[in-house]
Amino acid sequence: MRGEDTQQNAMFSYLSPEQRVPQDHPVRMLRRLVDAVLRKLSRRFTAMYAHGGRPSIPPEKLLRALLLQALYTVRSERLLMEQLDYNLLFRWFVGLNMDDPVWGRRCTPRTGSGC
Repeated sequence: MRGEDTQQNAMFSYLSPEQRVPQDHPVRMLRRLVDAVLRKLSRRFTAMYAHGGRPSIPPEKLLRALLLQALYTVRSERLLMEQLDYNLLFRWFVGLNMDDPVWGRRCTPRTGSGC
């Protein structure tokens, strides 16, 4: 019997991106190494930023995203932002939650406020 081509408009999931990335994926080990290095650099990052004003994108997230761009040979930052919008592995590696807006993307009804 042929199945129906039903479309899904909204997604609710009780699994986190952490649970969706396989435990044996090579990027998991890389993330642990990168996080250790970024923790050591945290005080330097804090010293580089102003104490007042509008909060920035955390430099740790930007650096993780740029590392993914190099590892996966993503040709441009625009394509990197596109990958961050829908690629669960990329979102997990960078540290974005499922509903977090991706920086640098224009606001759309799908991304909502906070853009």
